[in-house]
Amino acid sequence: MSDLPVVAVVGRPNVGKSTLVNRFVGRRAAIVEERPGVTRDRKELVAEWTGRAFRVIDTGGWLTPGEAGLTGEEADLAGKVSAQAEAAMREADLVLLVTDATTGVTEEDARVARLLQGAKVPVLVVVNKVDDDRREADIWEFARLGLGEPIPVSAIHGRASGDLLDVVVAALPPAAADTESVDADDGIFSVAITGRPNVGKSTLFNRMVGEERSVVHDMAGTTRDAVDTIVETDDGPLRFVDTAGLRRRSRIDEPVEYFGLVRALEAIDRADAALLLIDGTEGVTHQDQRLAERIDAAGTAIVIVLNKWDLCDAEQRAKVRAEVADKLAFLTYAPALPVSALTGKRVHNLLPALREAEAAYHRRIPTAALNRVLRDAQAAHPPPIVKRHRPRILYATQGAADPPTFTLFTTRPLSPQYLRYLERKLRESFDLGPTPIKIRVRRRSE
Repeated sequence: MSDLPVVAVVGRPNVGKSTLVNRFVGRRAAIVEERPGVTRDRKELVAEWTGRAFRVIDTGGWLTPGEAGLTGEEADLAGKVSAQAEAAMREADLVLLVTDATTGVTEEDARVARLLQGAKVPVLVVVNKVDDDRREADIWEFARLGLGEPIPVSAIHGRASGDLLDVVVAALPPAAADTESVDADDGIFSVAITGRPNVGKSTLFNRMVGEERSVVHDMAGTTRDAVDTIVETDDGPLRFVDTAGLRRRSRIDEPVEYFGLVRALEAIDRADAALLLIDGTEGVTHQDQRLAERIDAAGTAIVIVLNKWDLCDAEQRAKVRAEVADKLAFLTYAPALPVSALTGKRVHNLLPALREAEAAYHRRIPTAALNRVLRDAQAAHPPPIVKRHRPRILYATQGAADPPTFTLFTTRPLSPQYLRYLERKLRESFDLGPTPIKIRVRRRSE
């Protein structure tokens, strides 16, 4: 691991550095508390994104003892913590300066920024706690730190964390051929079976394994209670990733629920696709919505499974369909397949849907075809006028796959409604089925 590139996460206390590190590594590896000063020593962990591995160093909150008004033991401790952060910056290939959108630029932020302006490695300004669109405009205040364009993120909610990781990986030095990934990619398509407890995850797994298929081996996963099971099928091997069910809020306390979410996210991050099981007899619950949002944010291909369909009458089936359309509207690209894991009815439809998701997840679109579709979409329905000017899409390219990610170069920002229209056109034109897609907009001046 010593030859992996190093990303140092620095900043003043209580801006969410440890939470961001946990988001990078996909588990609660760094201790997170509401009070500042919990992290003191450097903590090194290995993270991986789009097949690229790197070491991430979580550092303590940066404080200048004299200027922060600290004395005695507090000043001594702050000095040692800051020294550890400085050491991390010296060995880093990339530095992330984490700031807080809710407080704006502070004197301590400015002091750290002045130190980083002389750094010999790239520095990214990460504005944390941008939990919704209303906070987006606040990030530009941090541009005056003189370290480039600020990057918004919500570490606790995972908002834009994938976009940040894309930027991080792009800024790393070229990878050595033998250190691109922590684990060898065996090319086996992996599926995370997710859902609340008692929705039938184990039953579905047993049904999909079937008597005619053989279990090759059970392999310990990255979490203590997760197991990857590789199964030989008629279409080749398939890896199932076990996940812990999310319990009802009334039955558990917040920390346990949080760890359950983290474990599920770890499995989802390691998977190519996810089966989200919904109990047809209960309908779409709040916990189902939360898990669906997490899967969607992770950028994982998804198939919704409406289990226990044999126990639902016509009225209940119509109700569940309506709830999926309403409460899971952000997953309009995902098919919702009714099955009975217990009897095996319609379970055979899941594997073709997963293979379709796999193909869409890895799809690459030729640049010429992409621009032709967007040009026709603009001609059929031009972007709405904003402040007496109509935006235009000048050019587009697919920057990445897994999931498909497109960058649009425009004269002006595009509205969310128009981006949804373009997403629909891309899906229709290129058969981008049960996979999320990302659309990023860059103004020509950028």
